[in-house]
Order: sequence, then C-alpha cells, then structure tokens
Amino acid sequence: MLLLAVSAAIVLSSCGKGSEPVEPPQTPQEDEATTNESSAEPGPAGPVAPFTGLITQADPAIRPVAVMINNHSKARPQSGLTHADMIWEVLAEGGITRLIAVFQSDTFTDPVGPVRSIRPYLIDLAESYQAIISHAGASNDAYAILQRQKKPYLDEISNAGSYFWRDKSRKMPHNLYTDIEKLRTGAASKKYEESVTIPVYRFSEKDAMPAGEDATKLEIMFQMQNYKVSYAYEADSRLYARSINNEPHVDMNNSEQLKATNLVVLGAAHQVLDNVGRLAVDLDSGGPAMLFQGGKVIEAEWQRGGDDVIRIMKDGSELPFIPGKTFYHIVPMQPSFDSHLTYGTDAPAADSQPEGAQKQ
Repeated sequence: MLLLAVSAAIVLSSCGKGSEPVEPPQTPQEDEATTNESSAEPGPAGPVAPFTGLITQADPAIRPVAVMINNHSKARPQSGLTHADMIWEVLAEGGITRLIAVFQSDTFTDPVGPVRSIRPYLIDLAESYQAIISHAGASNDAYAILQRQKKPYLDEISNAGSYFWRDKSRKMPHNLYTDIEKLRTGAASKKYEESVTIPVYRFSEKDAMPAGEDATKLEIMFQMQNYKVSYAYEADSRLYARSINNEPHVDMNNSEQLKATNLVVLGAAHQVLDNVGRLAVDLDSGGPAMLFQGGKVIEAEWQRGGDDVIRIMKDGSELPFIPGKTFYHIVPMQPSFDSHLTYGTDAPAADSQPEGAQKQ
C-alpha cells in the first residue's frame, strides 16, 4: 500500500502546474517531411535589376550608361550588345537605324561599339533613364542641348576622347570603341552623380503565361526595303532571336546571337528637318504599340509616364514584361504604323513587303 501511494504521488506531481508535456514520438512520415523541409534549397535571393526584373549581382542602384551604337552594315557585328539590359532601335539619316544600348545590371569588361553620333531624340530616350550619355559627335541641335542644359554626357570628340579608342582592323567611322568601366571612370572624373532615381518597370511572374494571339515570327521594316529586322521565337528559352536581312545579328565579342524576352514596336511621327535627312521624332504624344512576349502579341499603346519613361499600356494599365531583356523599335507612322510590321506563326517570305500588321 505504501508503494502504491508513493507511485500515485509521483504521477500526480508530473502532471502538476509548471510541468512540460511529453511530446509523442514522430511517425516515420513526419520524420521524412521534416527532413525534406530542412534540406530544401532556398529560392534565388538578391537585389532585382530595375530594367530586367532579374536577380543581379551588381548594385541595382548604379547609374545606367546609354551608348549610341552604329548600326550601319559595315559596323556589324557590333560588340557588347548581349550585355545590354535594353536596346532601342531608332531611325537615323539615310534610312539606317541607330541603336541605344542601355547598360545597368551586367558587369563586364568587353569592348562596346562601334560608337556613333547622337541626335536630340536619342538624348531624350537616354535621359529618360537618368543615364550617362555616351557618343561620338552630335548634330548642332544635339550639342546645344547637351552643353547648354549641362547633360551628363561623354563625347569622344568634345570632352572625353581618352575613354574611347579606334580599332585599326576596321575602317573609320565604323571603328570607335569604349567599355563600361572606362565610361564610368570618365563619368566619375567629371563628377557626374553616381546615385540617381532609376525608373522601374512592372514585371509578371517569370513563368507566367502571357495573353494575346500567337506570334512566333516578327518582321520589321523601318524605311529601306533592303534593311529588314526579324525575330524568331524559341519556345525552349522563351527568347526572340534577332536577325538582319535574314542573317543572325551577333555580338562580335562572343559570337552569340542577340536575343530578348520582350519586344516592343511603337509608332511615332517622324519629320525630316533638312537636306541631310536629319529627323525629329515625336516621343511625347503617344501612339500605337505592339508587345511581343512568350510567343504572343498584344495590341497596345505607348504613353510617356509621369517619370518621363515610355510605358506600354492597355485599357489604362501598364502591361507587365516577362523578366528579361527588352528590345524597343520606333517606326514611322507613314504610310501607317501597320505597314512597318508583319507577324505570325510562319516565317515571312524573304522577298515580301509588309502590307499591314497581319498574321502570315
């Protein structure tokens, strides 16, 4: 009886106030779940690049650099374009386009070029990103804007020649190069601000399925019939591969074809200013646009946002980009916006002239 009383007392004391409940042993299923949870690899983490929506190892607040790239046939293949976060393609004199390559999130030391001259509307685009403007020469109107308004620019001719070089294997004027490290050094020497407010874009989830009609092939005719830009969508990579006159457009540094996740074609009024063919391009009034992503196309419009950046809009809302690089193309409104664009699911005929933005 005494032993029973002692045992009862011990049991009661173990259930008293302040005691810790004994956890039941884990089942094999619970052990497995715990192991899987603890061994699961964490998702990607880090800062997000403002122009691509991708994780970056670079400082996401570093000031962009916008370089005017020669796109004459004798300047191709160019160097450094596969490192650009975004590329704008705009008409220059003579029907040839010029490229504005905007570098921000990629760190590399390869050459960039050939570098070419600038025009007022190219300044406008570069400045909308708060970028250091890099070029070689300018029209009189462009020099007036750069110098009188004290823009942050690096010009091989007038104020920054030591940050550029000539490649003797190519003929002038298609042989002027620089690199991003040199340009950042030049910007620091002129005490241009390193920290600016960088505009950001709206991005969808990386694996989200975009809306729109099927469009896996795209052909853009800017002005000259023998100068044709085309893209082919690669479903595996979800990228659009770029060609010019049916030849892959590659980067001379690495022989890689230029590719982008998002393509934008927008229409703007163009005005010829003089006998040389210099242009004024209206980048303020808005107009029609087409967004290509994920093998789909959406009809939209472009607007100049309150932060001065061109936004692609649909029914009053900004359309999201899929995270990745974006290439923009500005075409004239004459004879119509549609006349410069052909798209569909089959390759456009090599000798055909677009007669409207219609599916092939």
